Amino acid sequence: MKLTRPFLIFLNPIYWVLTYVRNLFFDLGLFKSTLFHVPVIAVGNLSTGGTGKTPHTEYLIRLLKNENNVAVLSRGYRRKSVGFQLAENPPSATILGDEPTQIKNKFPEITVAVDANRVNGVQTLLALPNPPQVILLDDAYQHRKIQAGFYVLLTPFHHLYADDLVLPAGNLREPKAGVHRANCIVVTKCPVDLSAEKQREITAKLKPTASQNVFFSAINYGEIEDESRQFKTEKPCVLLTGIADAAPLVKYVENKKLEFTHLDFPDHHHFTDAQLNAIIETAKQKGANQILTTEKDFQRLDKSNFESQNITLAYLPIRVEFLQNGNEFDQQILDFVGAYAD
Repeated sequence: MKLTRPFLIFLNPIYWVLTYVRNLFFDLGLFKSTLFHVPVIAVGNLSTGGTGKTPHTEYLIRLLKNENNVAVLSRGYRRKSVGFQLAENPPSATILGDEPTQIKNKFPEITVAVDANRVNGVQTLLALPNPPQVILLDDAYQHRKIQAGFYVLLTPFHHLYADDLVLPAGNLREPKAGVHRANCIVVTKCPVDLSAEKQREITAKLKPTASQNVFFSAINYGEIEDESRQFKTEKPCVLLTGIADAAPLVKYVENKKLEFTHLDFPDHHHFTDAQLNAIIETAKQKGANQILTTEKDFQRLDKSNFESQNITLAYLPIRVEFLQNGNEFDQQILDFVGAYAD
């Protein structure tokens, strides 16, 4: 078991009971949970942050968008707006948050919205002149006021929920029993060469029910992108991250033999002008006129700060790929969505 904050272990029984009872009341129907007449797929996790929810949501978009009118609804974490907000082209990270902005930039043809009240968000989407046929809920596993028809539960390879404890000593948002709501489980951020034997070992540790399939996915980094096409891999750079777990990215950049200085900030960090100036100054001190960041961080960075200092800002796009049986995952999703058309 993983104790990230052992001095808070005495509070764990309180948190465990509160979240367990809350889930029990929803399961028994004592708390209201709204079910909609369109296919709703929730992507989420038991633990806090860093499981790869957005790239897996993007995977579902690619799978479904050609045959369906797809909408993505997110909370819009750390946005500076309130209530329901519909993404425009181009989207604003200030209004939507970084992850919904990233999704809208990559898929301008789909509907992207944010609302902390997911029930109201879905109702508002369905009232649009061209309502969605499929709704994807990004990070909504614990949002029990809405009842999704299909739950994709993510757990990262290096931080399996089976090895963790509930908050505040651990990182689980709810007791492990919450896994029973999942239709399938995806172990994310796996090594691309993960053996079949290790996959079976992990599957046994996760203890899926008879009806739950366990899949394994890995991060696939794309080519470095920048609007000016000035980024040079043979020159030094600053690696700037504001994500929950930068370790896989750092390892990837090291393997690419890039010369870099890593500046790490908290997840969803909003950079102040003073911080941006300090980052630019660090780059100059290191003899680097280019900064490499994540696709998510790129959404909320003010590009003009870097352009005015002749600093190239680039990012590494990512996609997920299934190590094996990806077709089975696809078919499970397509069967669920197709059932609503019958």
